[in-house]
Parts: sequence; C-alpha cells; structure tokens
Amino acid sequence: MTGESSIPIDVLRPKTTRRVGCWNVRTLYQTGKLAQMVREMEHYKIELLRVSEARWTGSGSKQLASGHQILYSGRTDDHHSKGVAIITTKEVHRSLLEWKPVSERIITARYNSAFAKLTAVVCYAPTDDAEDEEKISFYDSQQKVVDDTPSHDVLLILGDLNVKVGKCNQGKETIMGQQGIGECNNNRESLCTFCQENDLVIGGTIFMHKDIHKTTWNSPDGHTKNQIVFAQHNQFDHIIINKRWRSSLLDVVAKQGADVGSDHSLVLAKSKLKLRKSRKKDQRPPPINIQKLKDTKTMRSFQLKVQNKFSTLMEHPDEIDMETFNNVLI
Repeated sequence: MTGESSIPIDVLRPKTTRRVGCWNVRTLYQTGKLAQMVREMEHYKIELLRVSEARWTGSGSKQLASGHQILYSGRTDDHHSKGVAIITTKEVHRSLLEWKPVSERIITARYNSAFAKLTAVVCYAPTDDAEDEEKISFYDSQQKVVDDTPSHDVLLILGDLNVKVGKCNQGKETIMGQQGIGECNNNRESLCTFCQENDLVIGGTIFMHKDIHKTTWNSPDGHTKNQIVFAQHNQFDHIIINKRWRSSLLDVVAKQGADVGSDHSLVLAKSKLKLRKSRKKDQRPPPINIQKLKDTKTMRSFQLKVQNKFSTLMEHPDEIDMETFNNVLI
C-alpha cells in the first residue's frame, strides 16, 4: 500500500456536495488528451474522476500543471492497453490517506473524513465475450478489495464494468432500481451477485432521468445504446455505493455534452455525507426520593394514600382481579 504525505482534510462533509465523475476515455496515451480531460473536469466542476483505458504502463502519481493529481495503474509490460486512473483536484488530493495500484484493471484510494472516510475503487472489467477465467479473476480481485475496506467507510466503486443491467429489477430490488435502460447482458448476473453479497447499490438505476441522460455508450452504428453504472448502469459504466451510505448519493446522470473523443459519455454523480440520527435513550421516570419520608408530614400523607388505596380493594374482595389491582396501585 502506497501512502501520500499531506495534511489531511475532510473530503466528505454533511454540508458539502462533492461531484464525482466516471468516464471511459479510450486512451490517455495520446498527445493533448489529458489536458482536454482536465478542462472538462473544470467545466463540470468534478473533484474526483475515474478514468479507464488509460493505456499507461506501470503505476505512479503525478501532479499536473493545473494542480490536479493523477494516480494510475497499468500493465507491467510495454503493451499500452487497459489501465485505470484517478484524477482529483488539489483540495481532494490533500485528503488522500493511501492508495494502491492493484492491477491494470483496478486501483483504489482512501480519503480522509472526520465522520466516515471514503474508499474509491476504480475498475475496468473484462468485456462480455472475454474468457470466463478472466472474468472470475477480476471479480475475485474486486472481492478482496471490498473485504479489505473498513466497514464504516463510504465505498464507491467507479468503473466501466461492461455490464448492461437493464430495467427489470425483479428479485434484485435491494441492489437496483427501475431506472435502467435496455436489456441486460451475460455479465449482469456476476455484478448482481457481487452487489448482493456485499450490500451494494447500483446508483445509476435509482434516479429518474430522461433516457438520453442515462445512456453512457453509443455504438458505432449509432443505434445500440448502453447505460453506465456509477459504483455508487443498459449499462457499461457504473457508480456503485454501499447500502449503508446509500442516502449520501444524491444523483447520477450522464452528460452527453462532455467530449474527449470517446464513444462513452461522462457520468456525473453528486454526493453529500448524510449521517444517521442517533437514537435517544429511553426516558425513564426519575427515581423515588425516599429521603422525603423522613419528613413527618410527608410520611403521614403517604401512609394515608396507601391505606385509602387498599381499603378500596377490601370493600369488594370477591371482585378483585389483576387488572383492578394494578389500576388501584397506579
């Protein structure tokens, strides 16, 4: 696990709305592409952006001329394929506690907060037609990352998961809503099982928007469309959040106007930390102050009341039942 030395700030606050993005940009291994992405981040006021198909090799951390920070994880050979990255503003980077380049498909980062720390998992899943062994390996790695995440953390999984979850949520009401689009693909069951086992919610399926603001991928023929899932999606890129902090996810929407020359749309999520209200302890009546009985006048008054109560009972002993007895004592 790689750490970053800084003076941590609170990335999540009850009164601060954070804007998180999710985008498959197809490549960062192209002159001018990174600068173009930063401009779009500034335009949409995005503070943390997940990037897939970065196509950078190795792993590392770099500060950009704009002040943004990029963490990246790629292949260990010289092949410029796959690769994931996290780009954050300077302020959000100051809250970084630690980060880990897991593989060319997964990178994690944990950010500080006084109330609940944020763990962001950025991923790029195998396609629907990939070998089963590759898919199983990916979800095994994802599961280990979730297992290693502290249970109190706000967990956001941000990625191109190559999953179309569709509209129907029958039998899966706990992990998704009915705001998906299109039909599902074969990868759906793997993602749904993963979410059910880890109490996760697919954010892009629970917020009502027009279909154009749910579509996250356009096919080359211009007709086939898929929806992205934000981990807090017919859906390739998704934002997924752990159910414990579901109320902290305010919105997930696709922005068709953002452009970096990709066939995927930018997915924008808004999040504000919502704390649970603490339950008040049961209010119990104050204890009886027996010290008052030391006063002669008070003691006689008390004795008289007790005698009157029991004299009422003794007038009709045959009619006494438990309910009558309790009513007299109250």
